[in-house]
This record gives sequence, structure tokens and C-alpha cells, in this order.
Amino acid sequence: MSLPLSIYIHWPFCKSKCPYCDFFKKVQKNVPQDNIVDFYLKELDYYHRLLPDRIIRSVFLGGGTPSLITPDNIHRLLEHIFTLWKTEANIEISLEANPNSEYPDMFRQLRRAGINRLSLGIQALNDADLRFLGRTHNLKQALHSIDEVLKNFDNHSIDLIYARPKQSLSDWMNELEQASGFGFKHLSLYQLTIEEGTVFYKKNVQVLDEDAAADMYLYTVDYLQKHGYPRYEISNFAPARYESVHNKCYWLGDDYIGIGESAHGRLKINGRFYAIDNLPGDLTHSMRRHKEILTPQERAEELVIMGLRLQQGIDKKYFKTVSGLNFDDFINQKAAANLESQGLIINNSEYLAATDAGFLVLNHIIAQLCR
Repeated sequence: MSLPLSIYIHWPFCKSKCPYCDFFKKVQKNVPQDNIVDFYLKELDYYHRLLPDRIIRSVFLGGGTPSLITPDNIHRLLEHIFTLWKTEANIEISLEANPNSEYPDMFRQLRRAGINRLSLGIQALNDADLRFLGRTHNLKQALHSIDEVLKNFDNHSIDLIYARPKQSLSDWMNELEQASGFGFKHLSLYQLTIEEGTVFYKKNVQVLDEDAAADMYLYTVDYLQKHGYPRYEISNFAPARYESVHNKCYWLGDDYIGIGESAHGRLKINGRFYAIDNLPGDLTHSMRRHKEILTPQERAEELVIMGLRLQQGIDKKYFKTVSGLNFDDFINQKAAANLESQGLIINNSEYLAATDAGFLVLNHIIAQLCR
């Protein structure tokens, strides 16, 4: 039986770097796209030699700003994947895009290049906060792009950032109502955090009060549940048929490969778990890979960290299939009993999941279960 495999393609280049962003990115003009894509094709060849019989479930082009890649080069990447591997009949092919178009009919051309799911990085629905977040688009451009995405794609998602400094609950309620009314199939909503090394961190930007942010989150979950967007992951909301196939491979612990600088992968080959991280290098000639064998315990801890982000929590039978370990033997049972008594988790013979209150303190839960 051939196991499914997902592919993440990282395009690190951006026109500018947002002040909240801590991902690996490059602000660079005159990017040698054709040469870089040539190298990416060789990287795909490498993984095909390693995993020739896998079936591709999903492809995700992220960044950076992958909508800067020309449609011709996107088509080259996808065609090469289709040549190398068999794919699932309903393969999901996602791309993250910024609202400000790089060329006429960008979204129509992305669809023609083979993208069938478009994730649009709006982040805010007013000009003042867009400027604060360092976005290169304004609200008028955002609204135009929303129309174009809805017109050209059947599967689509919108990203927004909430708990921005000085944002009130009523402000967010209005923005959430607007966002959920556009007609997107999927919403990704992220609480603003200040990560070390970012521009916001260096400027000592203060996040919204913790209790106010929690109120926003709880309101969001309740509002979207009532309006057709149930939470399926801590920051993601969609009906079941529009849940992100690709991102669920991370949260469930399935295999995926990473192409491009700073991309990483997780693979299980011949009973061994491999963590593969691509190090910065010359994207046109070489890729230095850090390849590490993970112990079953290390992989199991990753499965707890990622799996508890899901509304459904961790399926104990699936956990054993992936890691080889018994879930109830792996976690700290005393801590689990204590967390359950506090109403932070649900723990039964089939699964362990966070409650609504638990999602607010998920890092605490993970630390307790894995200690």
C-alpha cells in the first residue's frame, strides 16, 4: 500500500517584510526565478528517488510571497510533480497570495497554472491597521482581490490577524462579521504575537491585554460556529469538506517534504522517523540539508504538540499507528487527570482533546502532558 505524501514549496522572497513576521524571508529585487525553479525541480527529483512509490495528497506553495512566482514557473513545478508521482484524484494544490496583484488577471492565471485552492493574506479590513501591520496593500485592493478570488476559485481561504493593539471587541466583531460574509470557504484567524527578532519586538510593541484577547477568541469561536464556520483547529474555521488537507497533514503527523530554503519535512522510512531541515544556501546551485533521526518518543511529543491544536484532538489509535507508541503510556497520566478535573481536556479511551477553556492555555496543557 502506497502511503500519501504532501509537498511544501517555500518561496522566501517578498517585496517587504512585515514587522510581525518571524518566518525566513528575503526582500530582494531581480530574483532569478527560472534558475531557482530549475533547482527546485532537481530537489523534487531527489525526493522522488527517495520516495518513488508515494501518492501525492497535497501541494502547498507558501512563503514569503509565492504569488510572486510567475504562472509559467508554477506550472513547471506542478507538471514536474505530476510526472514524478501518482496523485490522489482530489489533490489539493494551495497557494498563498497577497491582495495586490503582480500582473493583470493574476488570480485567473494562477488558476490556469494549476492552483485549485487560494489562501488570501488580507490580515486586516481597514487601512489604518493595514499600515500598522506593514502590509503593501490597502483596503480597496483587498476588496478587489476578494472579488477576483471568489470569481476564479471554488476553494479559498482568507487570513486575518486579531488582538491588534488598541483593537476593541466591538471593532473585531464588526470585522469578523464582514469577513464571514464574503463567502470564503475557510477562515484562518491568528492572534497577534510579538516574536523575538521581529521589527515589532525591537520597537517594543505591546500586544493586547491577555483577557481582552481571550474574549475575542471565545467570541470568534462562538460566532463562527453559528455562521457555518466551525473550528477544526485552534486558528482555522471551515465546514468539514473545506478543511485544509495540506495543513492537516502537519497536525495529524503524516509525511511531507519541504522544498526551498528553510523548508522542512517529516518522513517515516523503514520504521525510522526523519526530520529534514533545509538550511540557507544558494537556491540556484545547492541545498544543505540537516537530516536527523528522531526517536519514537521525540516524534510522539511532536504529535502531541501538533495534534492538540485540532478540535478533534488526538486519536489514540492513530497516534500509535504513526508513532508506534501507546498514547496512554506516553503522556503523564497524573497530569492528564488533573487537567481533566480542571475542565481543560476531554480524555477517554478513544481520544484526548482540549476543551474551549483548554484552547486558551494549550501550551500549558502540552507542557503538562509531555513532562
